[in-house]
Amino acid sequence: MTNPIQPALDGTIPEPKRPARQERAEDYETWLAQVWPKYIDAAATGRTFTCFEIADEHKLPEPPDSAHHWGRLMTLLQDEGYIRKAGWACSSRPTVNHSGVRTWKGTAAARQAAA
Repeated sequence: MTNPIQPALDGTIPEPKRPARQERAEDYETWLAQVWPKYIDAAATGRTFTCFEIADEHKLPEPPDSAHHWGRLMTLLQDEGYIRKAGWACSSRPTVNHSGVRTWKGTAAARQAAA
């Protein structure tokens, strides 16, 4: 069964909405090399941010496994001493209905490394 398209009030058939093409990386290592510098730069500013804010701001590609790789990235950045947990916020990612997400802040070490 096909999904019928609802005509507009003037009788015209609207063009179907197509989501913006989201680039997806082929493998984890390639993806990590692409996104890592953007998060290091964000950490160096000392501002508080969510993972999605940086990805959206720089139009970063999706990782091969979105459900796990974004969190792994943030854990690696924390383990390397670039970021620390700052609190919680409502996500601005359109697909998650403003669910709670971790916020991060760059460490003093990250700011000194950028200087």
